[in-house]
Amino acid sequence: MLKEIADNVCLTGGEILELKTGKRQAVDIVIRDGRIDTISDKINDFDGKTFEISDNLIVPGLIDIHVHLREPGREDKETIETGCAAAMAGGFTAVACMPNTTPAIDNQEVVKFIKKRAEFELVDVYPIAAITKGRQGQEITEMADLIRAGAVAFSDDGSPITDTSVMRHALEYADMYKAPIIDHCEDPYLAHGGHMNEGKASTLFGIPGIPNAAESIQIARNIELVRLTGGRIHIAHMSTKEGVALMRCAKESNLPVTCEVTPHHLLFSDEALNTYDTNLKMNPPLRTAEDISALEQGIKEGIIDVFASDHAPHTIEEKEVEFDTAPFGILGLETALGVILKQIVNRNILSLEKTLEKLIITPRRILNLPIPQIKEGEPANFTIFNPAATYTYDVQKTKSKSKNSPYHGMELPGKIYGVINKGYYWFS
Repeated sequence: MLKEIADNVCLTGGEILELKTGKRQAVDIVIRDGRIDTISDKINDFDGKTFEISDNLIVPGLIDIHVHLREPGREDKETIETGCAAAMAGGFTAVACMPNTTPAIDNQEVVKFIKKRAEFELVDVYPIAAITKGRQGQEITEMADLIRAGAVAFSDDGSPITDTSVMRHALEYADMYKAPIIDHCEDPYLAHGGHMNEGKASTLFGIPGIPNAAESIQIARNIELVRLTGGRIHIAHMSTKEGVALMRCAKESNLPVTCEVTPHHLLFSDEALNTYDTNLKMNPPLRTAEDISALEQGIKEGIIDVFASDHAPHTIEEKEVEFDTAPFGILGLETALGVILKQIVNRNILSLEKTLEKLIITPRRILNLPIPQIKEGEPANFTIFNPAATYTYDVQKTKSKSKNSPYHGMELPGKIYGVINKGYYWFS
């Protein structure tokens, strides 16, 4: 996926969208040496490359704080290069990658390896380091060393920490560096052997289920540990109505807790599994329409802080098997914005500006990252897209190395024109 050097480039006819006010300003923007040189109503006699971007909005670069890039270890599924290509195609200029690699991101060398591999990519790649060594849930990693190497948060991702004492100490240590703990909230004993949501649908389809309680029990435990330690915790891919209720109470108590929701948990319910499509198998599983309604209410109330894709590539060979033997996970980077616009903005759950805050500003605040500014003299880091223009997603044209997407053939809003960051631009 070719990117170009953003030197002496003019964008004309687009509109800067101010997220706080909703104000739109039609401007021309000149970028020189990767920085915003001029923002003007009209630029004449420009001597570089000019791109007409009428009908497109210009916003600070989107960030996805929950992706799986698979490198090192499973480059047959995805690499940092192909993952960044998928991110660009989806309108993201930054991603935070989870530590379930081989080896795990549990030492400085792996963090440095990832940073080095991403050095010349347009997309900023922020490693999330493991909480425990080998993601085994026992011995806490050298958090100070990992932070110094470039880690921005800690998570054992799909391996929930069952030892409450370990999680307590992890929260205490991470808080010394103002870094959040990101937790995949799942009681492995309740979830063991389950392949979809436990309920009416799982009974009808004859598939072993995972109850809502597997998630909510761990969320409740983590909230109490935050109350005890004062540490910061971020709940990954929350999917249940009980989780929303628990987070509501935690936020009413002003505890330092945040959470995310994925596009697929907003679009599909467990009833969609009547076709036994393994591209709809993910963890946490698709829940009920009642859970989706609660998630939407949580978004309206500000209880749910951010959107994240949980981009999880798998090979065709892994997914084209019986449902109960297929791995959990689907692609998400290229379709995340479109699904969110379809389900949240176009259905008036949240305004476009508030929705984009959950894809731009709040995720960076959670990870203590600088927020891009569209101002003269600032590095050019923005996303250009048309929220009204639609496109049909074709998984055969994906920039990812894998093709495990349930969105193939779906018409989505929010056509991406391009992204600019780190002195590069890519336009579709």
